[in-house]
Amino acid sequence: MDPDHRERRRRERRESRAEHTDTERRRRKGHRATDSQGDLLPPPRQARRQSDSEWESPSPRKKRDSRATTPGESTPSGSRDSAPLSLDALARLDKANAKRAGWKGRDYDELYLKEVRRKEERREKERLRVEEEKRRAYESDVAAEEEARRRKEERRQEERRKAREQRKSAYTDDEREKRRSAYAAEERDKRGSYTDAEREERRRRYEEKYTPSERAERKERKRQGKQHRTEQKKRRLVSGPLAEEGGVDDDDEYQYMMEKRGGAGSETRVYTEEELARRKKIKCIVIGVVSVLIILAIIIPVAVMMSKKNNDHPGESVAAAGAQKPANSNLDGKDPNSVPADKKGTIYDPWAWWDTTDFNVTYTGATVGGLPIIGLNSTWDDDVQANEKVPNLKDTFEYGKMPIRGINVGGWLNIEPFITPSFFESYGTRDNIVDEWTLCTKLGAQKSKETLEKHYSAFVTKQTFVDIRNAGFDHVRIPFGYWMVETYDGDPYVSQVSWRYLLRGIEYARQNGLRVNLDYHGAPGSQNGWNHSGRQGVIGWLNGTDGDLNAQRWLDIHHKLSVFFAQPRYKNIVTMYGIVNEPRMVDMNTNIVLNWTQKAIDQIRKDNITAVLVFGDGFLGLDNWQGKLQGNDNLLLDVHQYVIFNVNQLSLKHTDKLNFACAAWTQQSKRSMDTTTGFGPTMCGEWSQADTDCTQYINNVNTGTRWEGTYDTGNASTSILTPQCPPKDSTCSCSNANADPASYSDAYKKWLYQFSVAQMISFEAGWGWFYWTWETEKATQWSWKLGMKAGILPSKVWERDFDCPSSVSDLEDFGELGLSETY
Repeated sequence: MDPDHRERRRRERRESRAEHTDTERRRRKGHRATDSQGDLLPPPRQARRQSDSEWESPSPRKKRDSRATTPGESTPSGSRDSAPLSLDALARLDKANAKRAGWKGRDYDELYLKEVRRKEERREKERLRVEEEKRRAYESDVAAEEEARRRKEERRQEERRKAREQRKSAYTDDEREKRRSAYAAEERDKRGSYTDAEREERRRRYEEKYTPSERAERKERKRQGKQHRTEQKKRRLVSGPLAEEGGVDDDDEYQYMMEKRGGAGSETRVYTEEELARRKKIKCIVIGVVSVLIILAIIIPVAVMMSKKNNDHPGESVAAAGAQKPANSNLDGKDPNSVPADKKGTIYDPWAWWDTTDFNVTYTGATVGGLPIIGLNSTWDDDVQANEKVPNLKDTFEYGKMPIRGINVGGWLNIEPFITPSFFESYGTRDNIVDEWTLCTKLGAQKSKETLEKHYSAFVTKQTFVDIRNAGFDHVRIPFGYWMVETYDGDPYVSQVSWRYLLRGIEYARQNGLRVNLDYHGAPGSQNGWNHSGRQGVIGWLNGTDGDLNAQRWLDIHHKLSVFFAQPRYKNIVTMYGIVNEPRMVDMNTNIVLNWTQKAIDQIRKDNITAVLVFGDGFLGLDNWQGKLQGNDNLLLDVHQYVIFNVNQLSLKHTDKLNFACAAWTQQSKRSMDTTTGFGPTMCGEWSQADTDCTQYINNVNTGTRWEGTYDTGNASTSILTPQCPPKDSTCSCSNANADPASYSDAYKKWLYQFSVAQMISFEAGWGWFYWTWETEKATQWSWKLGMKAGILPSKVWERDFDCPSSVSDLEDFGELGLSETY
């Protein structure tokens, strides 16, 4: 081998050993040997220098014996299930471990150990410092809490001191002395409940029971207890048992305990003026609340009873609700079994009638024209004169030469909401009860019959016709609907019940010399779609799907009625016979209506009706009737004149409205009476003195007014949502028009009177007039009875202290009289 090569190999081995020695030294500095208790082992002795072959292994430990441990041997550390080692065994095990550790040379150095110990000392100091800070913080918190409790207790003691002083100030010195004396006497009574002998016996037993040392000890405990109780008393921590033991001997403490325990005899508190005022205020409030509750306790049951009472008559008119069961004495002595079984409970059974007054209750099944005659008396007397201005019934009334001065009895045999609003006021908007159709639908058949018959009986009576005669009238117009004669499938109306009341009404009119105008107010399907036709909505007569059917039905009803009233007993009394009321021809085919009207005229005349036949103008305008239906004899055109449904007339000022009634309507009547410019015979079948449309339900149920601009029909083309009183602004009001007539100003009363007289004068330029209507529940300007009572209508229809002047300038200026145009 090359010497250089060998030298190079030796140098490499030396470098390798040196590097290994440094590595081993560094590794041993980072590791310490410990015994089984975790204590550091002493550093081993310096081992001999190893040969080069021994450094081949990098491990610092000696090679372990690779042989397996036999089952009989135990490992040095013992098994997990072996018994704990003794101290000697542990010492031997530590020595063996030290010997077998296998560390070479310097296992660990002193510098490292010192560094470790310094770190441990620093950690221990840090731990102690942290614990000290926590202790100080805790003590600070405790001190703060204690200070807070102390301050709270001081405040509490101060409050109690003030309270004691206040209580003490409530008593004089003598009173306080009396209280202390009473308390002391009470305590003496407690202690003095034993006799002297008994007290001596108790003392003797006490001395025998305890030795002197025991007695001294008990005395000391008692003294300490008393001292403790005194301290507790000062802190206001007095308990019930302590007071019972006699630990409370101060007046204030006694008072405090009695108040705390709710005992009697507590001192009367003295209040400041502010407290007394506050207590007085609270007392007044309590008394007020209690009073209100008592009043409510009285009012609420009364209101409930009244509401229940009102609900006992839902959908009834005022007249029906207040109607008393008639005596029906004419049934006395009559046999109910005279009515055939198949007729019981029908219109042929008087025992099923609500009211039999002035009816002939003898059963008969006879009919005329298919209509029953039951209820009629077999005799009658036409030798009666209404007043000196008109002829006797048996004599001829010269129509066209003497004016008709008549009155309507509307709202009687067919219902109109504005005449009897009580039928509808009990229902809400959602119920949509707006006419007789919906009312009967709501009530049902039986309830409708009961309700409406009471109304028929009470709303118009025998006295009604007497009063009408006394007011100077000579004619009565009686409106009714087709259901008086017959009803059809789906109709909710009360069928035929109103028939006998019509017959009785005609007889009452006869007894007062009043001639009758039969007014066919409601046709099948409705001839105008207004509520007074029976059904509000669309026009179903001569119009729509069932238009022709309903037109024929109306002709059939006319046939029955005309046959019945063609009897001799009605020749002098039923002198006017209506064809149909207010057909809304402006919304219908005019020629169809005219053709039907002519057919009805022919049929009625064929049935031997000789009375004046009345047909409506259909709102076409009087001049437009020139040349129509003029070939018929004894035919009368009926026009209805109001200023409230036309916004142009409604907006006129009072003086202008009065002039319109005097001049315009007079000219219209004269033109219409002239066959060259109009139809010919013309009368006004309806008018009133109302100058606003403010009356409740006059424009349908729950519909507003044109006067105030609240007339909302749900249709933009027909709604009027801006005020239409003369100023046409927000000052328009219905309050005065709907007020009690007693509150009317003198100027307004004067104007209403002149307005009514002006209309009578104008309409008498034709055949005359019928006022709408005799009676309403509360609409004074639509009721002759109420208007006459209020002094705004003549007491006799011919007695007038106003006449239309020849010139408008001669009319009074009601604005100067203080009559507002806005109300």
